[in-house]
Amino acid sequence: MVRWKNSKRTGDLLLLANVLVWVMMLNVLASFYFFRIDLTEEKRYTIQPQTRALLQTLEDDVFVEVFLEGEELNPEFRRLQKSIRETLDEFRIYSGNKVKFVFTDPLQANNERARNEFIADLNARGVMPRNVIETRNGERIEKFVFPGALVSYQGFETGVMLLRGNRAQSINQSIEVVEFELANAIQKLSNTDRKRIGLLRGHGELDSLVLAGFNNALLDQYDVFKVSLDRKQVLTGYDLIVIAKPTRAFTEQDKFKLDQYIMNGGKVMFLLDRLDADMNRASEEDYFAFPYDLNLDDQLFRYGVRINPDLVQDRVSGRYPVVVGGDRNQPQIMQLEWPFFPLVNQYAQHPVTRNLDATLFRFVSSIDTVKATGVIKTPLAFSSVYARKITAPVKVTVNDLRRQMQDEAFQGGPIMLGYLLEGRFTSLYKNRFAPAGVDTAKFSSASALTKLVVIADGDLARNDVNPRDNSPQPLGLDPFTQYTFANQDLLLNTIAFMLDENGLIKARNKEVKVRPLDKVKIKNERVFWQSINLVLPLLVLLAFGVGRAYWRSVKYSRF
Repeated sequence: MVRWKNSKRTGDLLLLANVLVWVMMLNVLASFYFFRIDLTEEKRYTIQPQTRALLQTLEDDVFVEVFLEGEELNPEFRRLQKSIRETLDEFRIYSGNKVKFVFTDPLQANNERARNEFIADLNARGVMPRNVIETRNGERIEKFVFPGALVSYQGFETGVMLLRGNRAQSINQSIEVVEFELANAIQKLSNTDRKRIGLLRGHGELDSLVLAGFNNALLDQYDVFKVSLDRKQVLTGYDLIVIAKPTRAFTEQDKFKLDQYIMNGGKVMFLLDRLDADMNRASEEDYFAFPYDLNLDDQLFRYGVRINPDLVQDRVSGRYPVVVGGDRNQPQIMQLEWPFFPLVNQYAQHPVTRNLDATLFRFVSSIDTVKATGVIKTPLAFSSVYARKITAPVKVTVNDLRRQMQDEAFQGGPIMLGYLLEGRFTSLYKNRFAPAGVDTAKFSSASALTKLVVIADGDLARNDVNPRDNSPQPLGLDPFTQYTFANQDLLLNTIAFMLDENGLIKARNKEVKVRPLDKVKIKNERVFWQSINLVLPLLVLLAFGVGRAYWRSVKYSRF
């Protein structure tokens, strides 16, 4: 009997030793082979290959200071905070511990003065607070949160906002783009091969003051140059050309240079106004908007689109201040819906527009597509269903705001306002004589694979100007409501896709599904599921105890 016990003890010790040896061997092997398994349906914890490639090529440490911290964060912001922490932890792992991060509460300064100075410094660096109002225990609570971060690399830093739009309710959309926003900030700082973007001049395009917001946003990531076609025999040396609201006609020589730039793989963003509509004249009762003569219709037609000579009105629109009463010294002003300023929040299912906030268009025209062999056409933005088209000449007067508009007149939507064109384009000058004075030595009749974007609103890239000090406002900021629309995001995302479609822009495709509980089912089956949760674990535990006791009695009964 004693011998059996000794042999049993020896066998247990050998088994334990074998298990320990195997565990040690597995740990050693795991140190050489790195892998992670994401069991979620939408792969919410999986870092995109493009992001991983960026992190693995970092030459120095990246430091990220996140300011979404504090005991007073509500559950929604804690979800966002958790997602940011998880994403940065993945960044740390894939970068070989080169990404370091810390969470800081900006409101935990020693005194009010120091706190205010810190907050002002964060604002200057691009991390702006959000005012959150909520009700807790019947009491209205107002507080500031800072859903942003500062990313530093090799002595340079940039601020990044991690909350989409201006509403705190868009937490889920924010979680979906955390990876893209953080990775994009790291790429801005670490990228040494900056793309070259040309802003076309010479045709009455938007001037430097009203294009300052867009220009400054581009300079964060790209090298930007002014380009005049009349000074170049051949348009080369630029990765992308932006044409922002020209008002004067293109010559045939200019069109030829632009055409051959595209035929050689160049990319162009057309931001074009079809009609000459101006808010500075909208107070005139007899003001009509007529079409511009840009001499680009045949060229765009050859590439696959046509901008129609009309203006789109939408009941889902931005607002404009109008004097509705009072006297000259104390006028009564109201913000009224201005249907010529469509508020666009209908987009294609595309990385460029995914999780995009509303975009403000001003005096936009409709776009149709025409046959163009080898060209894929993707509508990027379109109006709401409560829209209509008015063919030129179009009467534009703010006096119409005082009149009641009939909803039944706005049933022509959705109307396409912008297109992404991808593929091989045919030259406008194929089977046509080239204009005099141009270089035709390297003429191409068909393009390599390239991309064009055509949006029928030149003002999409225009920022407002502060009338007090003549300083440019941020792109997308409505000076009357102080709401920042997503104009800049739409333009920058589009350019990022055009220049690098397989790059970080792919990270915007990440999806985090919300699976809310069925409240009706919870109400009807509450007692049943509570009973299951309380009783079932006890029954399982009891069954395990009885079974184990029975097994031991059978096993040792023979001894």
